[in-house]
Formats: sequence, structure tokens, C-alpha cells
Amino acid sequence: METRIDTTEITLDTGQERVLDLTDEILRFCRGRGGGLLSVFAPHATAGLALMETGSGSEPDLVELLERVLPRDDRYRHSHGSPGHGADHLLPVVVSPSLVLPVGEGRPLLGTWQRVVLVDLNADNPQRRVRLTYLGS
Repeated sequence: METRIDTTEITLDTGQERVLDLTDEILRFCRGRGGGLLSVFAPHATAGLALMETGSGSEPDLVELLERVLPRDDRYRHSHGSPGHGADHLLPVVVSPSLVLPVGEGRPLLGTWQRVVLVDLNADNPQRRVRLTYLGS
């Protein structure tokens, strides 16, 4: 059995958005593929990926939670950039920069309300990339 690996990179401009839904791009990428695994990776020191319900008010709740856990003030030793930027560098410790999803019949096997989102509280860098890698047979 031959292993199949396909990869692509999504480029995003986050603007003022702090939680961006990537699910539609992921669905397009998986379409036509069989069973396997999908790696979703944000190659950034200040962003992460999460599974969550979107469109119900959860996105601002998540941002509020993260701002309570990682306050944006001058307490951090890592202090370049905008005020509180040290918190941005701790975000990937709390929200992982990668996810691995099962894929079946050309679709990520997500729960009914699960969506894949990029979480990015760093206003200093609106340009983001997310790498999608499919491993299947």
C-alpha cells in the first residue's frame, strides 16, 4: 500500500479578527481524498489552533478567557512590540499551534458543531500562514 502525502499552505490576513474559522478551506483541501490524517499547523510563535463551535458567541468568549489567562500588560520579560506582547508569545502554550484530524471519505471527521479556528491575539502581525498536510493511502 502506497502512502499519499499532500500539502498546501493557506495565507491569511487576520485584520482585527482574533478567531478565524478555517473549516471551509480544510473541507476544500480534504475533498476527493480517502481516509487518513490531516495535520493543521500554524508556524508562528504567537498563534494557535483550536476546535470549537463558532457563530454562537463563543469566539468573543474565547478571546475574553485568553485575555484573563494572559493579561496584556507589562508583567512579561518578553517586552518588545505592543504593550502586553509577551502574552502573545505564551498563547501557543495554551492554544496548541497544531491539530491532527482524522479524515474519512474526503472529509475531516469533526463533531456536529466543531470548527477549526486560528486563534491570534497578536495585533502586531496580521499576516498568517497555516499549513495543511494530508497523510493517507
